[in-house]
Amino acid sequence: MRIALMVIGIILLIAGIWVVAGHGSYTATETVVSVGDHALKATHDKSIPQWAGIAGIVVGALLTLGGLLRKR
Repeated sequence: MRIALMVIGIILLIAGIWVVAGHGSYTATETVVSVGDHALKATHDKSIPQWAGIAGIVVGALLTLGGLLRKR
């Protein structure tokens, strides 16, 4: 349990730093026009919000510290 907390915390911490550094993004596709069976779709690259990165850093740090300070 202790090792699992530390591993999950470190993963969240690294992912949060990645997002805050501006490298986190995802692709969103939306339908612009739809006529019958045909559709015109647009694809946009959107960045993950900064608050999600900061939350990942905070939660990751808490989980890592919890794993380190937990008694066996």
